[in-house]
Amino acid sequence: MSPIIRAFTLAEAAAFREIRLEALRLHPDAFGATFEEEASRDVACFAAGMPQDPPDAILGAWLPGEAAPQAMAGLHAEPRRKLAHKGQVWGVYVRRVARSQGLGRLLLERTIAVARDAGLETLRLTVSAEAVAAHALYVALGFRAYGTDPRGLKLGPGQYVDEVLMALDLRGV
Repeated sequence: MSPIIRAFTLAEAAAFREIRLEALRLHPDAFGATFEEEASRDVACFAAGMPQDPPDAILGAWLPGEAAPQAMAGLHAEPRRKLAHKGQVWGVYVRRVARSQGLGRLLLERTIAVARDAGLETLRLTVSAEAVAAHALYVALGFRAYGTDPRGLKLGPGQYVDEVLMALDLRGV
């Protein structure tokens, strides 16, 4: 059986909160939010922040027989008229037990399809310069680096992470 990839529902806010907190706790160098900031928010706060207007979505991936999502990715489309052709991929995470099974690729392919179906022309994302596997996946899916944000994240005193800025042209050119 194939993985199930779909948007989280409001009723699944607790499951989204759980995987999001796991991602932040295990990989603080990969996300702009911190575990401490997000852990202080209860399930109701997570539910209130979940997108309800397509194409904005938080997609999850469930493996056959698993009740909990094994991966997640967010998509945000710019609402302002001059920026409405662009979308942002955020919060991509695959649980350790589900890695190396192609789940991240399937999840991102679905995210790209949602963006394309919504008429977006460009998808952007940032990835830690040290996240070699994630960077390779993004390149394999057609994303191209267009710059680097030196010291894009500050983890602590004197502790920085450079971020690679990447974009995917969805116009089919």
